[in-house]
Amino acid sequence: MEREYTLSVLVENKSGVLAHIAGLFSGRGFNISGLSVGETENPEYSRMTIVVRGDDKILEQIKKQLNRFVDVIKVVDLTNISAVHREIILIKVKATSHKKQEVFQICEVFKGKIVDISHDTLTLEVTGNTAKIEALITLLKPYGIIEIARTGRVSISRGFKKGEK
Repeated sequence: MEREYTLSVLVENKSGVLAHIAGLFSGRGFNISGLSVGETENPEYSRMTIVVRGDDKILEQIKKQLNRFVDVIKVVDLTNISAVHREIILIKVKATSHKKQEVFQICEVFKGKIVDISHDTLTLEVTGNTAKIEALITLLKPYGIIEIARTGRVSISRGFKKGEK
């Protein structure tokens, strides 16, 4: 059965690692539906959050392949464990003077911020899980979405695990 998986991959922070890992996925026909990368608390390492669709067999193949890379320190499947998942979206919508207040109210309900205002547009910044982001997009479509920029999912497990400080 196909479903969505979230992998947290700790890698060495050096050039070419991202391209190498992306090549692994594309070379084997796996589609990455979300990818975010950032330096960790230790600047020698980066954490990649990779969201991929497939079945359990595909996921096991991906994890085995990732663990073979010299630059990969650790692969954790966050799909079925307690974890925090977030995205950030910047969304620019049409907002004529009489519609601006409505968009402000939507932004407030979603605990977002208005980060840019022009004569006929508003740009919102909202952080949340994927369902929250999708709900925001659905509510703003009738106003006329001009542009969207999304980070992709970032994830981290909750609490301490054995061996962590």
